[in-house]
Amino acid sequence: MTRAELEQELRSMLAVGRGWALAQSNWNATEADDVLQASVLKLLDGRARFDGRSSFRTFAFGVIRQTARERRRRALVRSLILLRPIARDELAPRAGDASRGSGAPDARLEHSRESARLVAALAQLPGRQREILHLVFYGELTIEESARVAGVALGTARTHYARGKQKLRELLGDLASDRDANG
Repeated sequence: MTRAELEQELRSMLAVGRGWALAQSNWNATEADDVLQASVLKLLDGRARFDGRSSFRTFAFGVIRQTARERRRRALVRSLILLRPIARDELAPRAGDASRGSGAPDARLEHSRESARLVAALAQLPGRQREILHLVFYGELTIEESARVAGVALGTARTHYARGKQKLRELLGDLASDRDANG
């Protein structure tokens, strides 16, 4: 892949890549931007080389995931070295960091509420289910590609996908009935 082709591929998936970086960074927008920037630099300077064994998108999601892991590991080591415990709020998902809708104020408010509901429901899923669902729905990867990015067998990814969708359906249904009862 030439440098120009690489740059074009990166440009075409930047928004989706940011969403994946957000998910990998516990919805911390600042950390996600740092992860995405470091990942793009790895791709551009050749530290991460695309060899064509998968789609470029699958490969790039894997680079983002690995970069986020490396950054978390370094932060953990630094905190252990400095004997500074990691604050719980650094690890918790932040609904306020989720993307915001556009349009009329009422539409934005409703979109914001729906996004917050979805983020809250996703946060209740086990990590692997959340990861597979994110790759399939936001990353537009197949389950097979998602399995490669997540580093699990295809059957395992299919199981996480099915169970995650079912649990999400239940959670969003419960949240909708709670909203209707309170609204």
